[in-house]
Amino acid sequence: MHIGQWSFPNPVFVAPMAGVTDRPYRQLCKKLGAGHAVSEMAASNPRLWNSVKTSRRLDHEGESHPIAVQIAGADPEMMAEAAVYNIEKGAAIIDINMGCPVKKVCNVASGSALLRDPDLIARILESVVNACTPYKVPVTLKTRTGWDAKTRNALLIARLAEQAGIAALTLHGRTRADLYSGKAEYDTIRQVKREIKIPVIANGDIDSPEKARYVLQYTGADAVMVGRAAQGRPWIFREIAHFLATGKHLAPPSYGELRECLLQHLHDHYRFYGEYTGVRSARKHIGWYLGSIPGTQALMARINATESTADQVRALEQWFDSHPSDKLLTPSMRPALAA
Repeated sequence: MHIGQWSFPNPVFVAPMAGVTDRPYRQLCKKLGAGHAVSEMAASNPRLWNSVKTSRRLDHEGESHPIAVQIAGADPEMMAEAAVYNIEKGAAIIDINMGCPVKKVCNVASGSALLRDPDLIARILESVVNACTPYKVPVTLKTRTGWDAKTRNALLIARLAEQAGIAALTLHGRTRADLYSGKAEYDTIRQVKREIKIPVIANGDIDSPEKARYVLQYTGADAVMVGRAAQGRPWIFREIAHFLATGKHLAPPSYGELRECLLQHLHDHYRFYGEYTGVRSARKHIGWYLGSIPGTQALMARINATESTADQVRALEQWFDSHPSDKLLTPSMRPALAA
């Protein structure tokens, strides 16, 4: 699997998720087997670049290469400017967001709202690719199958992307109208892969090694991208990569490994966000890790009430101390696909 001049150790990638795939999380996923990770969506509006939120999203200190930054917007010139800005801050791959379905993004004609305007899409793609070409930085595109079931136009968008010089296309098997409901469909991804020559990355409902293998075989895609199924389960990347390579399953993590993984994640998370934001933003991650394990309701209530990172860690250490470290997690303890 190649994107431009970059090659990857396996075809199992981390999906960009706002509020989730920050630098600590991306680094953890790569450590646990992800072949590639794309940053959270960053605004293309220069007025937002110095905001706390955007500054964090563009912080790649210590991150392994290639660093991939996703940008979002609806103005071709502004998107090109954002691409160059991020290249100068270390981005080695620029990813364009045309798939985000949330209202606040679509309401400004960005994300998947662009699927209603192929002419504008073509101008954005051409502008960003032209801006990145002198830096020899490849540009990728992440999108959906269309605005709704009656207007699926993924094949048209894929052809525009290929013509513009996009290096790889990630396609989520849902329309914007679907949001994250129902089941992802892979027929459209299969059709797109058959019709274009650039690499295609399949995304949507890939939550197990078996599902990853099925999607790759059915669609012919070059890689899969895992999003919500990795929340609270970052080891899913090594599980999928191992299964694709050998046809065999890895043993699930033990409570001891879960403890080490979670506490290291929190340590990096707190250091990245600071005390006030860190303790609050960590709650969702802890809930994803532990929420499906029986008997954690009281623990989660304590976690969500504490306002100190030290108290948060202390509560977790006390809970783990009461469980055998060599006990393995079972499939029933895996987090359900997050909404």
